[in-house]
Amino acid sequence: MPVFTRFRQPPTPADEPHEEDTPDEAPEGREPDEPHEPDVVEPEDPGEAVEAAPAAEPAARTAGPSDAPRPARRGTWRTWRTRHPRAALVLRRTTTVLAAVLVLGALLLPNTLVALEPNRFARIPAEAVIAAVLLLCLPRPARRVAAALFGLGLGVLTVLNLLDMGFTEYLGRGFNVVLDWGLLDDAQAYVADSMGGAAAAWAAVGAVVLVVLVLVVMALAAVRLGELLAAHRERAARGALTAATVWMTCVALGVQTFGVPVATRSASGALEAQAHRVVDTLRDEAAFAKEAKADRFGATPGAQLVPDLRGKDMVFTFIESYGRSAIEDPVTAPGVGRTLDAGTKALAAKGFRAKSGWLTSATYGGSSWLGHSTFLSGLWVDNQQRYRTVTAGDHLTLTKAFRETGEWDTVGVMPGVQKAWPEAEWHGLDKVYDAFDLGYRGPKFSWSTMPDQYALEAFQRLEHGRKRDRPLMAEVILTSSHQPWAPLPRMVGWDEVGDGSVYDGIEASGVEASDIIADSTRSKEEYGKSVAYSVTSLTQWLERYGTDDTVLVFLGDHQPLARVSGDGASRDVPVSVVAKDPKVLDAIDDWNWTEGLKPAEDAPVWRMSSFRDRFLTAYGSTPHPTGE
Repeated sequence: MPVFTRFRQPPTPADEPHEEDTPDEAPEGREPDEPHEPDVVEPEDPGEAVEAAPAAEPAARTAGPSDAPRPARRGTWRTWRTRHPRAALVLRRTTTVLAAVLVLGALLLPNTLVALEPNRFARIPAEAVIAAVLLLCLPRPARRVAAALFGLGLGVLTVLNLLDMGFTEYLGRGFNVVLDWGLLDDAQAYVADSMGGAAAAWAAVGAVVLVVLVLVVMALAAVRLGELLAAHRERAARGALTAATVWMTCVALGVQTFGVPVATRSASGALEAQAHRVVDTLRDEAAFAKEAKADRFGATPGAQLVPDLRGKDMVFTFIESYGRSAIEDPVTAPGVGRTLDAGTKALAAKGFRAKSGWLTSATYGGSSWLGHSTFLSGLWVDNQQRYRTVTAGDHLTLTKAFRETGEWDTVGVMPGVQKAWPEAEWHGLDKVYDAFDLGYRGPKFSWSTMPDQYALEAFQRLEHGRKRDRPLMAEVILTSSHQPWAPLPRMVGWDEVGDGSVYDGIEASGVEASDIIADSTRSKEEYGKSVAYSVTSLTQWLERYGTDDTVLVFLGDHQPLARVSGDGASRDVPVSVVAKDPKVLDAIDDWNWTEGLKPAEDAPVWRMSSFRDRFLTAYGSTPHPTGE
């Protein structure tokens, strides 16, 4: 007798699921794709025989398309889920829940650590409702593509939000997709200098792996949810309609839970903010290039620049991360305050007076070069594009003004510079001493290549203490107060500094960076110690080596990162002018600054970009504008 084989009617719609997919409406009480024990075998392809075949098919049967070998992995999965239906069901449901958590979490994720609270995730994202409706309307191939693209978009948004968190925590601003990719190299270099090359390499690898995982997993999660919606089309449509109605009602009534609106569009808002940031950056580039050409003192002859400072040795010194928090934060203020008071008294005993105020820095938490260029150029240089624009031009800097007179030798002491630095010409420096030119033979202290006391002693030996025909103008960058503030150097006898070998034991016995980097209180304590050390080094250098003609201007370049300065901290930094000649300080009486090295809380606060013109004007410079 002939052998009869029973066939199931093949699915006809193009959108009908197969393999692991489930019907649009799974039977009530069973999870889509739930394994069961059928009378027949589910077909791999439309038209495939579904009744269990006997152990041996008749030889006369003609092989067809459905007899092609199945992929081993697909067969293994089908076999496993058939033998372990409960485990397969748990696995599928767990995967679905995780997919939902990932997608909703990405849609609701804020872009700052301060906002990262549980109440932010108890909301209804409009983007989820819209995406669900769109996926329900699409046929299967288009649905999968759209879901994958939606997931990739969420992955990119998640990465941008994480970058925003990091940049806000360290630099007080969000990540700029146009300008800030180069800063990631600087971040790796900082980790290498602070924690070692191996830690930096692993951190870089981990970051790349994390980004790839976020993109891939988010895309897979979105596809999984898209297929689940199609499998329960009617219920999914009713749910989307209900969610949309609830969302609009919450918007209309302003409904909140735990202090935040229930209805939100935070994901699209974040993308909109990034787009605005890009547009603003591109517009700013052209506007700033025009602004940089206008210079109030750009055409001033050298003979008319700073005539009231002729014969003075000018020293402009930046102290890394020396911000207002160092003087006013309850943890750091006592130690730093005592240091400033002691320095004021010690300098007064040597005949020096000081006046101090506040400047609002163009940067925060890092990117010190932005603060330096803002202070020196009189332009607001708050991003890398502005920095490149201004340093590529011929805008007059405060330091270059002294060289333009032809009356000063100009030098830079830059212990933090460890590679080619073409900006020296823009700064107006005839000679630059970088990390390799100062003769240091001691250990590094985290990021800082050498202690400030050593850098100042080397400056004295190489330049300030030499006999010369002309006075000196120096720009000095002190780095010991650079994060992570561990290990820290300590003061030694100035006659013991030598080549720096004396610091070997000090560095070895210091606190490890890993011990304080995640501890806000300890970071504040060590930060305060670092600022006290830097200020002490500078004031003792002036006590020891300052002359009747030495004029010192020193300031912080920016506030420390938010973990130390606090959320919402200002960008203010202290600035002081110190001199023996009373005429130097009399020239700035109308600035209304505080007497001494510690500015009063209510002392004047200026934008850092205003200092150049105020300084040049106070010391007799005559404006001759250009580009107006």
